[in-house]
This record gives sequence, structure tokens and C-alpha cells, in this order.
Amino acid sequence: MIFGCFSLQAQQTNSPVVQTTSGKVKGITEGGISVFKGIPYAAPPVGEFRWRPPQPVKPWVGIFDANKYGSNCAQGGWGAAAGTIQEGSSEDCLYLNLWLPARAEDYAKLPVMVWIHGGGFTGGSGTGLSGNAFAKQGVILMTFNYRLGRLGHFAFPALTKEHPDEPKGSYAFMDMIAALQWVKENIAAFGGDPDNVTIFGQSAGGVAVHSLLTIPRARGLFHKAISQSGGGRDGVLTGRPISKDNVDALYPVSAETIGVNFARKHGIEGTDEAALAKLRALSVEEIVDGGRENDGQGGPRIYSGPVLDGKLVVETAESAYKAGRQAKVPLIIGNCSAEIGGNFVNSSNSKEELFSLFGKLQDEAEAAYDPAEDKEFAEVQTLFNTDWAWAEPARFTARAFVGCQTPVYVYQFGYVPDSMKNWMRYGAGHGAEIAYVFNNLDARWGASEATAEDGKVAEILNTYWANFAKTGNPNVNDLPLWPLYSIKNEEILDVELNGKVVGKQDPRKARLDVAEKAFKSRNKIQSRGGI
Repeated sequence: MIFGCFSLQAQQTNSPVVQTTSGKVKGITEGGISVFKGIPYAAPPVGEFRWRPPQPVKPWVGIFDANKYGSNCAQGGWGAAAGTIQEGSSEDCLYLNLWLPARAEDYAKLPVMVWIHGGGFTGGSGTGLSGNAFAKQGVILMTFNYRLGRLGHFAFPALTKEHPDEPKGSYAFMDMIAALQWVKENIAAFGGDPDNVTIFGQSAGGVAVHSLLTIPRARGLFHKAISQSGGGRDGVLTGRPISKDNVDALYPVSAETIGVNFARKHGIEGTDEAALAKLRALSVEEIVDGGRENDGQGGPRIYSGPVLDGKLVVETAESAYKAGRQAKVPLIIGNCSAEIGGNFVNSSNSKEELFSLFGKLQDEAEAAYDPAEDKEFAEVQTLFNTDWAWAEPARFTARAFVGCQTPVYVYQFGYVPDSMKNWMRYGAGHGAEIAYVFNNLDARWGASEATAEDGKVAEILNTYWANFAKTGNPNVNDLPLWPLYSIKNEEILDVELNGKVVGKQDPRKARLDVAEKAFKSRNKIQSRGGI
């Protein structure tokens, strides 16, 4: 396969060795793709370094055999028994993985894509998704792990006072910045261009993209961004104030208060250095605590999510976008057509109850969401959840970037393969696009026996994403035109239910318009949320 001036037919070794700033690493080459797994990008965040910024890797002597994934970051759920963490996860977890064309270092600088996994900031990992398709497109793909749950986001009064020169709260974001710093310092040795890095992520990973776009310490570490189902407005994993002195209506309980709640759950009283030492002495299983976010049903909150500390995270993305303070880089943003149902945003039990929350906008909401008055409540609720948490915030973000003369491309992914139509009744669900973006249809939501149509959609999306990483424009001559977004025309790329890919005016406009108006009374409508 030939891409530009790169040829996968070049002479290659089955065990390429590359010199990094910490030492030599050895990968594996198969089928024209070189893969390096489990490279440490920071020291293990354990012991005294629990709830500290990532520390430098201790250089090694000899050659590090990068042929297997490192441990995932400690997490509960998904099969973990009570009092345990998921098998294969550990507090020692700051590792990254690379996929690149064989002997990429022999060629010109390759664009780099850095994937930020989702999982609500409490689960997931950088393993499990192959980067082979991106490598075949002439792109280096990097995935990595970052600290999760209370190990990734935590605040406590004594912790705030400790090491006053260090940022606090969102250690997951510090890990992401450290991984990007590793790319800046090392990717050229693998044939990559440190000045052409695209970050992209889905769900919590898409939220993280918004955070990195607006965290000053991340500036200059990436040059393009893609947020898949990541929202863009306040209220969904977007920054809880660290102190009780600056809580707000969306986050009325401070991160420090939540940390104190967690300490008390484990019999630790006080907020001084001795209490912090006891917290650091807890086992990783006790910290993960089964992934619980409250101390019993209806009990005090014991997990904060991302923290607005004023040093690292200085403001929310919505605040930054309104003021034009985000990184001015090309952006792709969008979501799936029917992200999630149930009581994700609010606990309404009927269409009438849901529409009544719109107040004076009730008639407009009914006309937008149920014009023929024939939709099931579950469908209306799914569309509302989708618009409130993802679609309208994505449009808000796109408009903010357009206002700063920054190119933006907006999409909606609505394709549902035949094998999923009985399950995804109202459109493509949360995460449905991932396997297509990676052109890896055996991944989550991918068909076990992909049809020709499935493969066509995957090839198109993977090519759009790769070309955006190369040039800042997803379009190539042989694909349907993806219109540049403008406030006047509001054109998006719509991947329709049947797999047709077409650029057109946003078909959700009426719904998004009423959702935008309703954000002024968001506290009434939004009773819960998270991705």
C-alpha cells in the first residue's frame, strides 16, 4: 500500500529499536506496521506520589521490550468482585502505545494522532483499539492510560496545602499533558512530527479534549483537536470547584468537601497532614472502592470528577469559549444521533412531564421533538438527552471557534448496521462511531461479521480523521464533501441511518435552537448527568 511518498514495502526489521529520552525501546513489526506497547511515559504514581503530578521516568539501561500492554489504570466495575479492582488494572499504569508505518523514521515527518479514551473518567484504557488502519494511512497513532476515579480526580484540604507550587485536583489531566509532552520530546525518533499532533477522544475523552483546549499548560502540545460526544458546556464532567468558597449552582458541593466525605467513610477524621497520610496509606482497592460515587444510596458524594483548581484547570471550557480564550486550532466536533436513553439528564416519566420543564418554551419544544405527536416517550427522551449533553453543546463550541476564525467541521453519526437495528432503535448510540473511526469493526459496537456497507462507512470515517490529522481539513477528492461549518449555513456531515454520508444543513436545527434557549434555565431541567 502506498500513501504519499511512503511505502509499506520498504525493507524492515521485525524488531525495530528506537532511542527515547529514557532509553531504547524495541517494538514488533508485522504486516508493514510497527507497534510499540507499554512504554512508560511517567514514573509509577504510587506511595508518596499518589495525588501528585506525574514524575519523570527513571532512565533504564539496555533495551526495553515494548511488546505487551502495561497495566490499565486501577478501576472497579466490569467484572471486578467486591473489594477488588478489575483484573489487569493497577495504580502503576502510566504507559503508552504506538502504531506506525514500518521504518517510518526513514521517511518524512508523519502526522501524529493521540487518542484519549472514554469511560466517565472512572474506567477504560488505552488498550483494545488497534491503530493499524491509521498507520496504513500514514499516521502515527498513540494511545495511553491516565489515572481514573479518585486516583485521577481528588481534593482534600491538606492536599491543597501540600507542595503549594504544584497543581492540584485533576491528576488525570496532568497525566494527559505528560503524555503529550512525551510525544513532543520523543515522537521524532519514531518518524513523527512533534509540530503536527492531533488529540482526539470520545465521551470522557471528548470532554478531556475540551479541557486540554482550555488548560494553559497544554498550549503548544497539540495542533488540531477532535471531540467525539464530548459536549462543551458546563455541567457534564466539566470542572467542580476545589473549595467551598467558589461552588456554584451546577456543583454545589466542593471537591475538598467530597474528599473529606471519602476520608470519613474510611474512618479517617480531620483534614490535616496526618489524615492525608492515612489516605495515602489506604490500599488501591480501598481508594477505588468499587467505583462508588456516593457513600450509600442517597448518601454524601465521595467522588468529585474533574476539579477546577485555579492553577491547572483555571476555568471551564464553556467559560473559555464564551471569552475566546481556547487554543485556536482546527476542530472536528460531533456526536451520535441517539446517544443514550433513560434518566440521563432528568428523571421525567412522560413526554408531558419532560416538555413541561421547558416552561414558556413548551410549545416550541413539542414542535421540535414531537411534531406529529406520535413519538414514543423513550425516543423523545433519547433525543433530548442527546441534544442536551452533546449536540447543542457541540454546536455552541463550533460557533465559538468560528467566532475566533478557527476552522470547524461538525458531524452527526447516525449509521446503525443491520446487526444492531433491533437494539439501537432510535439511531446510533453512545460510542457507536468508534469502531468506524478506527476502521476496526471488531471493536465496541462493531459488527462481528461486517457487511460491505459497514466496511465502506469505516473506510470513509477513518480517512476523514486521518486526513484532518495531516492537513487540518478532512476532505479528500474521492469522499463526499464535508462542509466547513459556518454560523450562517450551519452545514454538517451527516452519516445517515442507512450509511449514506452527505454534507447538508443540520437537520437538528429546530431541536438545538430550543435546547439552546432552555440552557438559560438549565438548573430546572438538568438534575443529573455524566459521561
